[in-house]
Amino acid sequence: MSPARAPRIAALAARIARIEGGVRSDVGGLAFGVLEIDACLPGGGLPLGRWHEVAADGMETELSAAPVLFAALAASPLARRGEAVWVFRRDDLWAPGLSGLGFPAERLVQVWARDEAEVLGVMEDALATPGVSVVFGEAGTVDLTAGRRLQLACERRGTTGFVLDRRPFGGEAKRLGPGTASATRWRVASAPSAKPAEGVGLGAPRLAVTLERCRGGRPGAWILEAACAYGGGPGFYREASDDAHPLRLVAPLGDRELATAGRRAA
Repeated sequence: MSPARAPRIAALAARIARIEGGVRSDVGGLAFGVLEIDACLPGGGLPLGRWHEVAADGMETELSAAPVLFAALAASPLARRGEAVWVFRRDDLWAPGLSGLGFPAERLVQVWARDEAEVLGVMEDALATPGVSVVFGEAGTVDLTAGRRLQLACERRGTTGFVLDRRPFGGEAKRLGPGTASATRWRVASAPSAKPAEGVGLGAPRLAVTLERCRGGRPGAWILEAACAYGGGPGFYREASDDAHPLRLVAPLGDRELATAGRRAA
């Protein structure tokens, strides 16, 4: 075989293997539309056809309100392309609240699972199901073996997954090594909202978001806000334009210790 033909034959063999196995590797990325964030992600956007971890600290590891909000709004554009499956152990997901912030709740399929193993099993099945564009699972920390199984399921049809590192009934977090098969790992916390323009009611929800790890990218930290407009009375929101990402940048996340020290000095 000619040396010049070897790369072409190898590429063709890999393409045939992907077709026979049903694996898709051409699904691209989902841009936030914010240069500061997209520049940290490989290809300028959240990698699709992969799975992502979303974690929190303190009581959020049990309640998971901020991580749920971030994951749902980050994946909202994907949910408009197909069905969204949410697998949980504690039935406390409030779909109307997500709908008010731009998530297409009419496409949401909720599945209750008995334990973390069942959550991961349902996620694998959902990721490989035709018509499903995004899958969420509240499964705690995923070990390397389970993570690889999730990744294979994502590659089957190019579906994207989000694992919320959540302990819905309390308890200690599992201690695992640094190895993981996720494409990104995010840490999310609530942040103070700004006062609405009318000066009455609640401002749009804000999140302190840290990209802790990203394959082929680099970490970063930002304050993000749900891109919704105030209206209809206190506590009510109307969806932003469908063309815009439902999360927008408020400010880079600075050094909180330095900022606190500055305020004390003042």
